[in-house]
Amino acid sequence: MTPEAVAAVFREEAARLGFHRIGFAPVEPWERHAHYRAWVAAGYAGEMEYLVTGAEERRDVRALFEGARTVVTVALSYAHEESPRPPDSLVRGRMARYARGADYHMVLKGRLTKLAEAVGARLGRPLGYRACVDTAPVLEHEAAQAGGLGFIAKNSLLIAPGLGSYVLLGELLIDLEATPGTQEAPRCGHCRACLDACPTGAFVDAYVLDARRCISYLTIERRGPIPRALRPLIGDWVFGCDICQEVCPFNAGSGAQHGGDPALRPAYADRAHPPLVQLLEMGAARYRKYVARTALRRISRAQLLRNVAVALGNVGGPAEVAALVRAFDREQAQPLVRAHLAWALGRVAVRHGYAPARAALAERLVGERDVEVREELALALAESEAAMSSGPPATPSR
Repeated sequence: MTPEAVAAVFREEAARLGFHRIGFAPVEPWERHAHYRAWVAAGYAGEMEYLVTGAEERRDVRALFEGARTVVTVALSYAHEESPRPPDSLVRGRMARYARGADYHMVLKGRLTKLAEAVGARLGRPLGYRACVDTAPVLEHEAAQAGGLGFIAKNSLLIAPGLGSYVLLGELLIDLEATPGTQEAPRCGHCRACLDACPTGAFVDAYVLDARRCISYLTIERRGPIPRALRPLIGDWVFGCDICQEVCPFNAGSGAQHGGDPALRPAYADRAHPPLVQLLEMGAARYRKYVARTALRRISRAQLLRNVAVALGNVGGPAEVAALVRAFDREQAQPLVRAHLAWALGRVAVRHGYAPARAALAERLVGERDVEVREELALALAESEAAMSSGPPATPSR
């Protein structure tokens, strides 16, 4: 079968399976691999060691599948209509859109396998392939751009015109040639909305992300304490971040907002804006149920509670102090969590001039044995006392 015919069969089967885009790129070393190596060498990958150890594999997909001749890239939109924040008095956080429904790894991997099998059946012979989602060492944005799905934007994400950047990518490395797609030229122009909107200043420059400052990295990839200087900038995000996508003009159209795949629809109404105290009081059993079959499995319960503590430190008030204290006393085996709860109590004390929060810090400092938690308690207490001596709080108590 000719490369043109192979591409045509793939397009037909991809459309039948619900993929929103498909593209084809010949197998050869990626031109921008040198840029990737420079990015890693600059330390921008942070603690993501898998990006460092797999750096050379990412140069050529034949390191993953020796017989590969074409990289087939598919895109699946998760741009469901944004859920409004419920009109209640609960203090709520935010989760990235892609994490609100079923785990995209499972959805994409299963559908890619079906695509390969369907194409093989039509070709009359088993297709040699390897299915990859983002856990495999593939430069997937490069593959998508080379295959004609879209272009890499200044925030380093792929924009598929007509869909925007709320897309998930998957790849099939196949042992057949398919007619390559036509590459899209970058269309960001002079726009720098995404670069300027990032609250943590994670963009070194256009197309260069310092992951160590990215809210998605801090709330998901980072295992230890979140740097104190960055905590106030995280706001109410508890898993991931969408800010650089929310401001992108390519995500403003109706097609980009309401064209999400049904399998990726949010599982629960409160996934977009989860009540923070309810998350904070989640035990191990409830945590396992809450994250089951979702991308939230990517982080541990301790990481989730750490993130919730930071969010409460930023948007919580006196009404949440009792829950913060209960969680601090309960999580004796989790110094990471307690350290961030101490910070949150300090922020509430500073922002609201709330004496009970300050008293809770002082009481727990007396008996605390963990060095890092003691340090957080002492710093939070000192900051709250300094704020009290300097005058009334900037924000009135709720």
